Amino acid sequence: MNLTIWALAFLWFFVFLAGFIDSAAGGGGLISLPAYLFVGLPPHTAIGCNKFSASCGTTFSAARFFKNGAVDWQVAAVSAGCSFIASYFGMRLALMINQDTLKTVLVIILPIIAVLLLFKRNFGADNQAHTIPKKEAFLLAAFAGLVIGFYDGLIGPGTGTIAIIVFSAWLKYDLKTASGNAKLLNLASNYASLIAVVVGGKIIYSIAVPAAFFGIVGNYIGAGFAIKKGTAFIKPLMIGVIILLFGKLFYDVFGTVNLFGNFRF
Repeated sequence: MNLTIWALAFLWFFVFLAGFIDSAAGGGGLISLPAYLFVGLPPHTAIGCNKFSASCGTTFSAARFFKNGAVDWQVAAVSAGCSFIASYFGMRLALMINQDTLKTVLVIILPIIAVLLLFKRNFGADNQAHTIPKKEAFLLAAFAGLVIGFYDGLIGPGTGTIAIIVFSAWLKYDLKTASGNAKLLNLASNYASLIAVVVGGKIIYSIAVPAAFFGIVGNYIGAGFAIKKGTAFIKPLMIGVIILLFGKLFYDVFGTVNLFGNFRF
């Protein structure tokens, strides 16, 4: 499949933007996947290319968080391992479970989460993870990895954002460390999905590889901002991503118009 230079430039910009936002607050797929669809890729191919570029970008983002000590690698590794397994089974079961029901529940829950984040000023400001016993922390991390990984395989959008909220609310990390932990979890679930799309031949590498480069740059720069500025930078982005995710899920549940089918470059 050949795309014009204008279509590629459009795609590269939005994959870069998605990587920048995803590195700090998650939810980059809400931007990059529609971009792949907008330039005319079939849905399965768009998902495959998006998984490829997202996995590449998240790898570099996770590495930067880890290098700067913004990851509790023991807890994150437990959640990542469980996330990988659960994400695989989530994909296998995706066609057998009523996703519309799950999306309807999320349409109700997400506005509540957004309101809590808006009005809870100290959310994710301080790292109090040390107050939770290690055994309890590992159990919570494993449970979080299973639930979030399964969600990523089954539905997908907003996985990183949900992971950040869980690490901050349940395990009491500050948003910077929660973001770093979430990167490892999200990376594992992305790799599980990537294996499926590679085996299924759903990636056009001539499109996905250049896009992945821009995703890597976006993730690397975004991770740097998140590490340096912490909660002040991450929290507003998270609220924006939650609003975007709510809009996307609301459309999935109640929308009837195909936004992308008639657009071609």
